Amino acid sequence: MAAWKSGSASNAGPEEYPMAAPPLFILTCMRSYSSLVSTMLGQHPELYGLPELNPFIADTLAGILRKLRIVRPQSLHGLLRAVAQIEFGEQSVACIEQARDWLHRHGHWTARDLFAHLSARIGPRILIDKSPSTALNPVHLQRLRHAFPEARILHLVRHPRATCQSIHQLRQKSSRAQPDTVPGGAEPSPEQLWLRINRTIVAFTATLPPSQSMRIQGEQLLSEPEIYLGQIAEWLGLSNAAACIAAMLHPEESPYACIGPPNALFGNDPNFLRNPRYARRPIPPQRLDGALDWPGDAPGGFSANTRALAHQFGYR
Repeated sequence: MAAWKSGSASNAGPEEYPMAAPPLFILTCMRSYSSLVSTMLGQHPELYGLPELNPFIADTLAGILRKLRIVRPQSLHGLLRAVAQIEFGEQSVACIEQARDWLHRHGHWTARDLFAHLSARIGPRILIDKSPSTALNPVHLQRLRHAFPEARILHLVRHPRATCQSIHQLRQKSSRAQPDTVPGGAEPSPEQLWLRINRTIVAFTATLPPSQSMRIQGEQLLSEPEIYLGQIAEWLGLSNAAACIAAMLHPEESPYACIGPPNALFGNDPNFLRNPRYARRPIPPQRLDGALDWPGDAPGGFSANTRALAHQFGYR
């Protein structure tokens, strides 16, 4: 594969680094198997799966650090773990602190600068980022397009019923752990979140050349991974040989597929980090018809807009 040059988006950034190809970005609604899927893909010998970097929530690393410290400090863990591993060789407590200092010293860098630098460190492998924050706001997607106009986009979807149930369960768990931090009604409902994020992704990918984006149901991929992982590899122009597929069936081999050190525990879904092995198992089918069993959405059933978009994704 020919090298792809990524120049700095600002005069103060690093020199140009040769990149094997533009990164792969997985765009998805939260609770849609993204931690497992991205880590599986990252085990392909030509790919490198990163933890969640949240690279487009601000224009510079300094802005990302500032925003996450205020909004959700644990969302910095993925960025810290990636820099510790790639720049300093391991994810120890000491290397996490070195990574924190490194990020502050390079605060003027953009996401493009950061990815170019990390790519140069790991060699010809293509970087993968799956941060759910990227699709939360069209402004984040504008930053992605500006930084990486040729990036490949994988739109990962999950049935709205299963996604919304998972979002509700996560919120219940969070409210029990921190009962005074989330005012009632301050967040969009699970259905509103699923619909808004997936609409945003559809609108974004519609502006790209057809070959630049791909949509896949997480349920299908995890039920028949040999077929769908092979299709993704072929779409990316990578080998889909049996050995490559076999490697992707072992996400637990990723250096990020575990709970991190005390000063950067997470970076992916904590449930995945505690049990990162892929186990083939049937995924119960879901239906769009029927009452909704979580608060905040109409109990009578999904809205016409949600049903229409879910039909577009192949759900019934």
